[in-house]
Amino acid sequence: MLRALLLENLHPLATSILESAGIDVTVRTGAMDESELIEALEGVNILGIRSKTNVTARVIESSPDLIAIGAFCIGTNQIDLKAAASHGVATFNAPFSNTRSVVEIALAEIIALTRRLTERDRALHEGVWDKSAEGAHEVRGRTLGIIGYGNIGTQLSVVAEALGMSVVFYDTAEKLALGNARRMDSLDELLETADVVTLHVDGRGGNAGLFGEKQLSRMRQGSILLNLSRGFVVDTGALREAILSGHLSGAAIDVFPEEPKKRGDHFDSELRGLPNVILTPHIGGSTEEAQESIGQFVAGKLRDYLATGSTTLSVNMPNLALEQSTGVSRIAHLHRNTPGVLAAVNAVLAEHGTNIEGQMLATRGELGYVVTDVGAELLPAAIAELQAMDATVKLRVLS
Repeated sequence: MLRALLLENLHPLATSILESAGIDVTVRTGAMDESELIEALEGVNILGIRSKTNVTARVIESSPDLIAIGAFCIGTNQIDLKAAASHGVATFNAPFSNTRSVVEIALAEIIALTRRLTERDRALHEGVWDKSAEGAHEVRGRTLGIIGYGNIGTQLSVVAEALGMSVVFYDTAEKLALGNARRMDSLDELLETADVVTLHVDGRGGNAGLFGEKQLSRMRQGSILLNLSRGFVVDTGALREAILSGHLSGAAIDVFPEEPKKRGDHFDSELRGLPNVILTPHIGGSTEEAQESIGQFVAGKLRDYLATGSTTLSVNMPNLALEQSTGVSRIAHLHRNTPGVLAAVNAVLAEHGTNIEGQMLATRGELGYVVTDVGAELLPAAIAELQAMDATVKLRVLS
């Protein structure tokens, strides 16, 4: 029986889906550090995590039984994807499932900060009746600048426009502008145009330190900054100074350079206590609806990969969309992408009198993935020869 380890309070639906596929599931509530994870992964085939657990090259190299990793979130920068691929560990994430939840919290924060609801709320809790329109504005007619026009950025663009906002965006890749959104030629142009700037960039290393003192100074006087992307993107010290100086009128930060590993742990940040600043504990996508959708999506991808070899939407493997085997056995052969591998696989099968009923091949960078349905049980000698090929990374036989 295959074994799965699920960490970080994943939705119970993920457990149900994997157990219904005959997988033995162990659930742990918190994240794990490197040494804890290596120990816990002994004999484990599937790992499910969110954003707090780092799956390093050492973890992967120390876990020979590991077949697949599920990141039950959007980001995968907490996983060494190259190490996982080189050891034949397929990785899946949820690129779409919590998009709406992030969009809704961003909109809520834009309205709250523009109306200075944080300060009015705090004053009333302290017993002060501060009824005033000073510093409060409608979002209608204001300009929203979106940095990173992907799944979240595009949906936010459409909904913000429906509220009467003008939308501009900047992305390093060519993206189709939705509605009346306008693409800016440079980041500086966006910063000088927008009343509200919201960050929705991915976790690639090049985005570390993307937003510092230089970028903050380019923003319009009295503008607002939101970061619901990655904690390492914004220089929090520079942001603190921009708030205290009055250059920015507010900010909403959901992600931080260093975050506690579990609920209830102490949190500290130089942004605490600042006026008109909303701090949330990395909950942009944490709605019950989103977590259920993520649990269903990622667990389904893991189940299908184990059952059929399908790698659709894997972030580190060649992508093949596969149904159930049409033959008696299915051979999933992950290999280094070098000339002659497909011919060598077929030669081994022919040598052992194994008839091929169907075959698909996909490549991705340094990796190739060939899946072959055969009409008879594969002989142990044939399996051994395929496993022993110089180019083989991982071989799985699915019946």
